[in-house]
Amino acid sequence: MGQHRDRMLAGDLYRDNDPELVAERRRCGRLLDRFNATRADQDAQRRAILEELLGEIGEGSWIMPRFQCDYGYSIRLGRNSFLNYDAIVMDCAPVTIGDDVSIGPRAQLLTALHPMDDHDLRRARWETAAPITIGDNVWLGGGVIVCPGVRIGANTVVGAGAVVTRELPEKVFAAGNPARVVRAL
Repeated sequence: MGQHRDRMLAGDLYRDNDPELVAERRRCGRLLDRFNATRADQDAQRRAILEELLGEIGEGSWIMPRFQCDYGYSIRLGRNSFLNYDAIVMDCAPVTIGDDVSIGPRAQLLTALHPMDDHDLRRARWETAAPITIGDNVWLGGGVIVCPGVRIGANTVVGAGAVVTRELPEKVFAAGNPARVVRAL
């Protein structure tokens, strides 16, 4: 692995325009082009592409096109989990999705972070990333955005359109922007 890939995966500052990272995103893009061009009855082809693209995909799990991600290899999808149409997973850091998870259409899981106070670093394309972890049996409604570094506990439901900026415990319903716990489940 190259220096910037190592730094990215370690959560350190890295440059997203590093030639190795650009090549890896292009490889991912080619696989996504194939995946997103499949017909509705091509389940076996979709599965084969996802097995090549993702770090792990559990038995019985599937993703609906149109799907977008940066690298693919940082995504771990548990058993019997589902990502609906137009999911975006920016996987500059590990994204771990548990078993029996349902993710609604147009959800976004975003791991990338950019320097806020150091304008020169941001201008020079330095960034960091923080992992996202989604526990077993979580349901994310349509259009949910999960921000970098967030962990969502098992058996939690997040209402449509919520923006999850911090950890959510298990067995709660959360909604809003920023997402707040509404009640226990």
